[in-house]
Amino acid sequence: MNRVVLAFSALALFALKAGAQTPVGQEPEANPGRPTVSTPATLTPVGYLQFETGLSAANHSPEFSSRFALNEVLKFSVHPRLEFLASSEPVVHYRVAGQSANRVAEVFLGAQAVVSPGEGAKPTLAVSYFHRAYDGGASEFDFGSPANSVLLLASADVKGFHYDANAMFNELIEGTVRRAQFGQSLTISHPLRRKFTLSGEIWHFTQPFLRGNAVGNLWAISYAARKTLVFDGGFNRGLTETSTRWEAFAGFTYLLPHRLR
Repeated sequence: MNRVVLAFSALALFALKAGAQTPVGQEPEANPGRPTVSTPATLTPVGYLQFETGLSAANHSPEFSSRFALNEVLKFSVHPRLEFLASSEPVVHYRVAGQSANRVAEVFLGAQAVVSPGEGAKPTLAVSYFHRAYDGGASEFDFGSPANSVLLLASADVKGFHYDANAMFNELIEGTVRRAQFGQSLTISHPLRRKFTLSGEIWHFTQPFLRGNAVGNLWAISYAARKTLVFDGGFNRGLTETSTRWEAFAGFTYLLPHRLR
């Protein structure tokens, strides 16, 4: 873990320098990746730090009867085609078999690179990699907690609708056993009146240790209070016996309006 943290710290220092050298363009705008499972293929504005903060509450999952968590994602683009990310759940309260516990969950470090920029109906294509740098042992959701993950991403706008599609290739570890997991997600969004946006999503993950499949249907609404601040809320409904039955969430995305120097 120490080597991973040191490597990420070095990348962060590089990011600060690279961001300071990037010329200032148009007014920055947040690029939320929450609250859906899908991640946008497009990146955040170069040189600006973005925070994605939220709370989630879930019940009836293979590993817990109830779960409440704070989640945080940090994103920083050092180039129009390269972004570094850090994701964590610093506080998790869960209940299993009548017993409650509080723990820090996982910390993930990663990067995302745009392979082919797009515009309008032409999709932006990207690839990302995540590594689990820390595992606090908290109960996990139905799709588990990958030790390593590779994502293929596509995003585009078609006839007033926006879509984010992901294909995920994960490595799950249980004891000394390692198994591959495959996942897919598709999110479709449409703007409403007064800066509101409605999003619907369908997602699927294999469950190699349970010999099952986790499938969910997610709905969310967001409100852009400013270009740099977007609030969101919604719910997810599990569709299989081994899926988390219900999850509700709320949070916000905030892009620091000043470039880091």
